[in-house]
Amino acid sequence: MIDLQTYYPWSGKKKKPFRPFRYVKRAILFVLAASILSVITLRWLPPPTSSFMLQAYTLERWNGRSDVKLQYHWVDRRGISPNAVLAVIAAEDQKFPYHWGFDRDAIVEALEERRKGTRIRGASTITQQVAKNLFLWPGKSFVRKGIEAYFTVLIEVLWSKRRIVEVYLNIAQFGRGIFGISAASRIFFGKAPSHLSRKECALLAAALPNPLRLRIDRPSTYMRQRSNRILNEMGRMGRIELTASFLR
Repeated sequence: MIDLQTYYPWSGKKKKPFRPFRYVKRAILFVLAASILSVITLRWLPPPTSSFMLQAYTLERWNGRSDVKLQYHWVDRRGISPNAVLAVIAAEDQKFPYHWGFDRDAIVEALEERRKGTRIRGASTITQQVAKNLFLWPGKSFVRKGIEAYFTVLIEVLWSKRRIVEVYLNIAQFGRGIFGISAASRIFFGKAPSHLSRKECALLAAALPNPLRLRIDRPSTYMRQRSNRILNEMGRMGRIELTASFLR
């Protein structure tokens, strides 16, 4: 009698059972490791681009605006005016020096306003905006917010506060195709970002909620009023040296 295993040794081997959860687990571990490595790397290296920049470029091309170029140039924190730091904190996240990525009071207020149908403010901190702009996409789904929260925690744990605000100022959008404080200061004011005045920085910060509608080069009455409110908040927050410490 012929022993089939003598000629076909693989014929007697049992097939390994298919375990899909093993592959899902490996995929999750890979994604987690890649995200942590990315955040650690960007603690020291300038981001070559961001998710929002790539999406803006794709959208402009999709809409047939081939003349719009993305303008982005990284500038070290020592090349940024402390006025800019104070302005964005006054405008976007006044509790930035004290929280760990989430402003609980702002979240509660935003939820209450949404419940009443009169929501007029967002609850995103500067750290959350960095996480969103660097890695994610626009939207309000629970999945996206969950991923945003994950990256927010990573950034707060692995970066310093001065690194967070440095990256924020470099990747924030200030106009159509204009990303970062360096490009914005040279295009709108014809100067290096280290020489920006308090008034100029307040005007730049005033555009952050919607830089495509709120024009820095042609500020509306609303923009000027918002800029003046930011200037007042900058004064109320105290001496600029307190915020300048983030850039040292």
